[in-house]
Parts: sequence; C-alpha cells; structure tokens
Amino acid sequence: METLGLSGLVAAPHTPFAADGGLLLSSVDRQAELLVDGGVSAAFVCGTTGEGLSLSTAERMKLAERWVQAAGKALPVIAHVGHTSVVEAKALAAHAQEAGAAAISAMAPCFFKPATVPDLVDFCAAVAAAAPGLPFYYYHLPSMTGVALPMPEFMGRARERIPTFAGVKFTHNDLAEFKHCLELAGDDLDVLFGRDEILLAGLAAGARGAIGSTYNYAAPLFARMIAAFKAGDLTTALRLQSKAERLVAVLRKYGEIAAAKTIMTMIGVDCGPVRTPLANLCPDRVRALLHDLEGLDIFTRPLGPAAR
Repeated sequence: METLGLSGLVAAPHTPFAADGGLLLSSVDRQAELLVDGGVSAAFVCGTTGEGLSLSTAERMKLAERWVQAAGKALPVIAHVGHTSVVEAKALAAHAQEAGAAAISAMAPCFFKPATVPDLVDFCAAVAAAAPGLPFYYYHLPSMTGVALPMPEFMGRARERIPTFAGVKFTHNDLAEFKHCLELAGDDLDVLFGRDEILLAGLAAGARGAIGSTYNYAAPLFARMIAAFKAGDLTTALRLQSKAERLVAVLRKYGEIAAAKTIMTMIGVDCGPVRTPLANLCPDRVRALLHDLEGLDIFTRPLGPAAR
C-alpha cells in the first residue's frame, strides 16, 4: 500500500471539552480552519496531545468523524487508534476506515507491554488488519508507553508482516536511530519526526515531515525554520529553533497540554479544559503564562484578552 507521502508539518490537535467535561465538537471546525490557514499538511487526531487515552472509545469515534467532516479534502486526517485493549483498537481502526480517515496510527499498549519486537508487530498487525484499506503508522513514544524496542528491527519485520505498513511517527530523542529509520524507509515509507523542540536536529538528520502539538498555533514559526534550513541559512534556522525551544520550555513549566489548550483559547479557538488526571491552570497561572508567552515574540497577533 502507498503511504500518504507526508511532508512538512502535521498538527496533533487538542480534543475540545465543554465545561461539563464532555466533547465540544463545535470547536473542531475552527480548529481545522486554523490548521489549513497555518499551512499544515495533515491532522493527527486522538493522540497524546488530543488526550486520546483519556477518551472513551465512543468519544474517539465521534471525534474522528467530526474531524473527517471538518477537514474535508483540505486536510488528511490520521486517526490514532492505539489502546491497551487490542479489541478496542481494532474497533477504532475499523471505524476510522468507515468514517473516511486517510490513515490510522497506534502506539504500543502501555500497561501489559510487548516485550519483543515480534510481540509488538503482532499487536500492530491485528490493529492494521481491521482497516485494510488504510495506511498504518506505528506511533513510537517510549517516554509515555515505556516500550523502547528498536525501531529499525520493527520496521523490517512490520514491512514483511503488515501489508498496509506505511511508516513510523518517531517521537523519541535518539537521532542516530531516527536517521537509521530514514535510511531503511527509503522512498517507500514515511518516518515523521515527533519532537518539536529539536525539529532542526531532525531536519539535519533527514526528516521530510514532522508531527507535533505546537504546530496547532505556531506553525508559521516552524515553517520559517524549515524554509531557512532548506535555503542553507543556518543562522536563521538556529534562531527560530531557539524560539521553539523556549516555547516548549514555557509549556512544560505550566503543564504542556493545559498550557497549550490555554493558548488555543488565547488565539480564539475554545478547546476547553483538560481531563483529569491532568490539571487545569488557575487564573494566576494563566496570567503568568500569558506574561511568559508575550516575552517570546512568537505570535504575530496579540493574544486574546479572554484568557487574561
């Protein structure tokens, strides 16, 4: 099966919640518009940024459906269908195909974990087979799943075992392994870089595309970095990478997903609160976050007063 041929920036959208904790699907249209305006090439929904593992299966299906509707032909939607239960993951995969998603992806189970690469391939093969018409991307996220199996070996085995295997979302800091994966991928597979704060290093290693959360609201910054890198202007690329590093540091200071959802509200897209066990920002921390963001000189327009 052909890959999506992903390149450039792929945004991982936030899941919008209403004040009562339920899905706020009415915000998805505006989220999709923002991504199209920002020039991103696809949307990766229900992943880490989307608090996917904190959603019920029914919620994930509803969200995937709404994203496909909102994105239309302008934005391919990759539905993350990973789950601790292979039964639920297969149901999500089959639904994603029925709903019209462009591809599916799954991280490794993170409670009972695959101990070997063949174990991981077995799990992924079962999930991928539930959506035989869609490209399958493995989501490598060892910092969260605790599964740090070697990706070069996985790619070799997955290529032989999974007919729809299309590549890897590589969210790990091992740049040598990432480069090895790119070499194995050739022109047949996509290997997407997943660390916004070191994207320039990923580009230097050969990345053609990246999936990240900050591309929801800071895509122009990263697009300029990519353009500078391609033009051989490393001075500008390094300056922009430093801004990206400071942005991610600010997010981590306040809690990455809660802070990012607050930023979305600041730019006029209501993504609501985070879901427990994550913690929302109190008004004092919102004001402190706004102060820190204004010092970064990243946003082209003033951040909205509604969040002050």
